[in-house]
Amino acid sequence: MTDSREVAAHLLACCDAVYHRVGRSAPSLTDDAYCVRAYEFARSMGESALELGDYVGERRPSPLRVIDTVLEHAVLADETGAMLLYALATAVGPRLLVSLRDARELLGIDDDARRMFDGVSATVVREILLVGEVARSRDPIDDPTWQAAARDLTLTLDDAGFAESFGF
Repeated sequence: MTDSREVAAHLLACCDAVYHRVGRSAPSLTDDAYCVRAYEFARSMGESALELGDYVGERRPSPLRVIDTVLEHAVLADETGAMLLYALATAVGPRLLVSLRDARELLGIDDDARRMFDGVSATVVREILLVGEVARSRDPIDDPTWQAAARDLTLTLDDAGFAESFGF
């Protein structure tokens, strides 16, 4: 039997990492559209974190460090915010979605937790799609240095053992 609150606590650590790092970073981004999208992504993850936190209760974990590290590197590599949004849409978001899917499929997860995980998944998908809308309005970034830095974000997650998801 899986403890639904324990699983929710891990997902809370993931959402909190996104919320805190993106929320702290958004004011420093130099591109207005990327700044707004980052604020909105952070706000949505903050709402998800609040819901997960209410469910978890007293057992509130620290934000997942590897997510914070990857997002911090994205901000440091590109002050416009393009790399931050790239990291959210292609590295962090998809892994979070796999973790949420796996959480919903665990035996012993109660119906309230399953519904909550469905809602968080829908939020992540919506935010990734909105990042895509902003990205489509811009020219592709054809800078080998930028592209190498973007690949390094994914490699950081892979090397930390999070090649497909953030696990449990």
